[in-house]
Amino acid sequence: MSVRRFLLCCPLLLSGCVVGPDHAAPEIALPAKFAEGSSSSNGDVSRLTWWTAFNDSRLNGYVQQGLSQNLDVLQALERINQAEANVVQAGAGGLPSLDFGAEVDRSGTKDIGGPGGPTSTSTQTTVAGGLDASWFLDLFGLYKRSKQSALAQLDAAYATVDVARLTLLSQVVAAYIDVRYYQERIALARQNLSSRRETLELTRLQLEAGAASRLDVVQSEGLVNSTLAEIPGLETQFRGAAHRVATLLGLPASSLLPELQKGARQPVARFNAKAGVPADLIRNRPDIRAAERQLASAVAEIGVAQAQLYPAITLGGSISPSYTRASSGESGVLSWSFGPGLSLPIFDGGALKANVTAAESVAREAYLAWKETVLNAVEEVENALAAVARDARTVAALRDTVRSYEEARDLATASYRDGASSLLDVLDAQRQVSAAQANLAQAVQQTAQDFVSLNISTGGGYAATGRLDTIASAK
Repeated sequence: MSVRRFLLCCPLLLSGCVVGPDHAAPEIALPAKFAEGSSSSNGDVSRLTWWTAFNDSRLNGYVQQGLSQNLDVLQALERINQAEANVVQAGAGGLPSLDFGAEVDRSGTKDIGGPGGPTSTSTQTTVAGGLDASWFLDLFGLYKRSKQSALAQLDAAYATVDVARLTLLSQVVAAYIDVRYYQERIALARQNLSSRRETLELTRLQLEAGAASRLDVVQSEGLVNSTLAEIPGLETQFRGAAHRVATLLGLPASSLLPELQKGARQPVARFNAKAGVPADLIRNRPDIRAAERQLASAVAEIGVAQAQLYPAITLGGSISPSYTRASSGESGVLSWSFGPGLSLPIFDGGALKANVTAAESVAREAYLAWKETVLNAVEEVENALAAVARDARTVAALRDTVRSYEEARDLATASYRDGASSLLDVLDAQRQVSAAQANLAQAVQQTAQDFVSLNISTGGGYAATGRLDTIASAK
């Protein structure tokens, strides 16, 4: 009767309190708008394919290929499987367990007697088994909190996949922009080399005609050779950027060289990016979501540590049948046991309370990490906005600079042909054109990179192939 009453009371015991704080969404004060942004919200930008603004089909293909086969993304997906297994493991301790074991033993004796004496043999077979059951009564939420912590870690794992995808977008597009930048620089260097060789030939003709000196020829040769020396370094940098794109796509480094060597214009975005408002970042940035889930896990771990301060009750029982067959006869035994077990921490030198203190400190640290992640995200958007707002003016001014220097070079060259100016004027004009063209190419590259930075900092595009967080919430 007492056992029956105890079993009837089990539901009441299992509905006991769950110790430790419950997680609440963290809060932070943010401005209503970015300093150089608008006051309108971006909404959900996770599916925004912002890289299509460059109108480059090859880049679009690389992005889609990278999202499906990048090794960092695939590793992050594997960590989801690990986190799911940890959820099962964390909740298993609060469920009943049942173990079965069995063994068979055959033994015997043989009396051989003295020399030439009679012998006798006696054998027996023993079969034994055991069934052990136990159930930890989670009265104070030890395993409930453990499972909450594991579920939060699972959510963080899903968010980490999104972080890996967002990082991939940034790296692939940035490396592709670098590829086209170095190709542009190589093309400009070859154009300048052709122009400087023409100047060298003209100077040699002037020398033969007595209108130029050997110094003029040597100076012109020096400019040609310096241009020749510039090209190999640019080719090396081009190949390095092309190798980077291939590696990001999970391919051997030189796999994409034949495609990328065909050349294309430098990427220029065809529409403007929108920054939204700072509050959008909490929803759209996967690294902020991951930090919040890490905080939720840390808060649940406080409950795990606190539950260990309280008594632990375990129901246990076993059934052990045994059967023996021998020449003298057969026998069987059935033994069983059932009862609760109590474990109460009395003196541990303060270790359990120290665990609680440590768990609370970890939670406070996780909150600070979340807050830092939010503030860093705001800073990244502000910096990208400031750059994007000024890039167009830089590019426009440098285009005018190139046109002016090109006109000055043409005038200096024509004047030199007519003998009205010195070779030094021509060489200086060529150097100015070369430097202005390089600056313009770099400004176009930086404009594209800043466009990428703004979209990445707002959390755009990581779910272009499908959202993972919806799967996480369903679980």
